[in-house]
Amino acid sequence: MPFVNIRITNEGATAEQKQELIQGVTDLLQKVLNKNPATTFVIIDEVETDNWGVGGTAVTELRKRAREAAAKTAG
Repeated sequence: MPFVNIRITNEGATAEQKQELIQGVTDLLQKVLNKNPATTFVIIDEVETDNWGVGGTAVTELRKRAREAAAKTAG
C-alpha cells in the first residue's frame, strides 16, 4: 500500500494539475513497482510560502526579490 506525499507551495496549482500529479504518481508506481492503483494513496499538501524556506530565506521573500530584480531589468 504505497503512500506518497507531495508538498508544493500554494501558488495556484489548479485542480486539473493536482489530478495530473495524482494520476501520474499512481501510474508510475504501477508501472515501476507493479503496485495496485486501488491501494495507492497520494496526498498533496499546499504550504504557505512564508512556511517554506530555501537557503535560509522564506520563499515569500525570494519571490519578492525575484520580482524586484525583474522590474529593474525590465525598466
